[in-house]
Order: sequence, then structure tokens, then C-alpha cells
Amino acid sequence: MHDILVLYYSQQGSTRHLANQIALGIEQAGCIARLRTVPSLHNPDAETQDPLVQKQDLEECIGLAMGSPTRFGQMAAPLKHFWDSTSDLWLKSTLQDKPACVFTSTSSLHGGQEATLLSMMLPLLHHGMVLLGIPYAEPALHTTTTGGTPYGASHLAHNNNIQLSDDEKQLCTALGKRLAANALKLQQN
Repeated sequence: MHDILVLYYSQQGSTRHLANQIALGIEQAGCIARLRTVPSLHNPDAETQDPLVQKQDLEECIGLAMGSPTRFGQMAAPLKHFWDSTSDLWLKSTLQDKPACVFTSTSSLHGGQEATLLSMMLPLLHHGMVLLGIPYAEPALHTTTTGGTPYGASHLAHNNNIQLSDDEKQLCTALGKRLAANALKLQQN
């Protein structure tokens, strides 16, 4: 199996749009994108558009893309809550040497995109994952006036605009392809 887990939390829909675009890149590179989300802490029984993540998803994946909206420069609490429950996987080194990337959405230009991306990297580093960003070889990284950073894909949802710009779409797809390509290379070793 060549499943790559695309794990996200989305409240307004922007982060889910990023997840779908990254999944497109993953599938274009020949892997299966397994879209999963985490429950809201305020309404854990609310229906979600994608299935809720299970620890088995982390065990079975060959790579991980993780996304969250920005909450004061950090990942959203529901996603952090999930990672706080993964100590058993950490003790078994389940995620060690699997490639990972991160993505986020903010409602303002200086809303903490890069800080959020860095905060999401911390549990992945503790799990021993190999982190990937977006290299400047991607042309859209040089021209974007919306989202996109070398730390990971991002979206500027100014005035609640959940639609991704063309640059944001290109960068998400490129990141998904890069994640899948590296996951496949690591599987061959």
C-alpha cells in the first residue's frame, strides 16, 4: 500500500481546500491520499466531510501531510489534542523516518502562517519524521501574493475567502507531489 495520510482540521473550509489540493498532488505522483480529520473539541459528535483519523491511519501511512488553521500562531487545539494522544506510537517509533509536510490557512496576511507551520512540525520531529517544505525551485513561490512559504503550503483567507488562488493551488499540488515522491523513494530502501 502507498497511502499517504492527509490529516487536517478545518473550521471554515479553507484548510480542507488545501488538504484536497495536496491530495491531488499526492495522487498525481502515484500514491493514494487518505483524507482524515479530527473532531471539534466543542462538538465532538458533529458530522465531518472526511472520516475521523484513527491511530491505525498513522501506522499504515508511508507519509503524512498535516494542516490546521492558524490559532494565534499555533495549530488549532483539536489537532494538538490528537497529537497529545500519540505517545504509544512515539514509544514504538511508528512514524520514524516517514516523510511529512505541513500546511495552514490564516484570515490575515500577517496572521502567523509560518509560526503555525513551525508549531505543527514540533510533534512530527519528536516522532522522528523527515520534514519537507517547498523549495524555491517552485516558480509560484517567487510570485505569490497570497499564500505559500518554504515551510509549507498556506492560504490567505482574507474576508473569509475560502477559495484558493492559482499560486496556492500550484504550491499545494507541488508539495503533495514532493511528499509522495519522497515517500516512494524511502519505501524502495
